[in-house]
Amino acid sequence: MICITSDFTRDVIKIIKNIPSGKVLTYGRIAKLASNPQAARQVSWLLHSSTKKYNLPWHRVINSLGKISMKSFDAREYQKHLLEKEGVVIRDNYKIDLKEFLWDIESIEHL
Repeated sequence: MICITSDFTRDVIKIIKNIPSGKVLTYGRIAKLASNPQAARQVSWLLHSSTKKYNLPWHRVINSLGKISMKSFDAREYQKHLLEKEGVVIRDNYKIDLKEFLWDIESIEHL
């Protein structure tokens, strides 16, 4: 079977796979790094549909406000648990200090 993926999809997967333990990226930042700054929702969809296939560290991706954005309480608590195991500090409102924990990556050329 031939699998055709776009450059954007390949870049998103590459970026997410390389987020280091103890760091996070936002959906929008990933979209911008993958050369489509308006595609944060596509990043979310790709993360949802490709996590198992590509063994992606999904828990390291958060929203632009620096918050865990999983809908269910159990899912938010699970993501919080995984991030805390890596040393990420989560505040009461599921917020993460982006100044401290955002992965400082300027381009995918570094990967």
